[in-house]
Amino acid sequence: MLEVKALEKVYYGVGEPLTVLKNLDLAVQRSEMVGIVGDSGAGKTTLLYILGALERPTGGRVTFEDEEVFPVGIGDEDLARFRNRKVGFVFQFHGLITEFNALENAMMPALIAGRGKAEAADLGRKALVDIGLGERMHHKPGELSGGEQQRVAFARALVMQPDLVLADEPTGNLDVNTGERLWEIMFEINARKGTTFIVVTHNERLARRMPRLLRLTGGRLETLR
Repeated sequence: MLEVKALEKVYYGVGEPLTVLKNLDLAVQRSEMVGIVGDSGAGKTTLLYILGALERPTGGRVTFEDEEVFPVGIGDEDLARFRNRKVGFVFQFHGLITEFNALENAMMPALIAGRGKAEAADLGRKALVDIGLGERMHHKPGELSGGEQQRVAFARALVMQPDLVLADEPTGNLDVNTGERLWEIMFEINARKGTTFIVVTHNERLARRMPRLLRLTGGRLETLR
């Protein structure tokens, strides 16, 4: 489903250029669960941002379902449409809009995609029920626990039924038990819907539960399992 060939990312600024990713290759099959670990500053978040078209590579190719993600001349609007249709994102900090309730937060990607309000609300309700928050959908973030807020973020990521979910330290801001519950939700969604997950984490104990585990080091990925 996803293939990366000879990926490079170099940051240019004051001083010497900083090479974060160098000649990186990756192939991910549909419905896979892939964990990525590595030291702080290794480039894990940069890699996820490129895979999700939030950031452009300096070199190399990224192919999603046999189509190039970054063909020559592609504009930001086209990349935004790709993200909205194909990819869900979950970050360490949920990034919910505090003035909106859980349902309004979850339905945002559908509204951005041009769905009508009624359809977007229906998709948001289904996503919240899917992750066990059906009874909390009218609560605002300040009325939810940290784990519930992060589950709303998962619902938002899943509302467009994306083929791929990219998760960057999704449980890094939670206690152990709450974090483990969120990992269980990922496995449940993967088993029921075949959603592909690529998860970056510092928690190697949780990462070891992933069927496939990679380490990012020296700008490249190496297989741990």
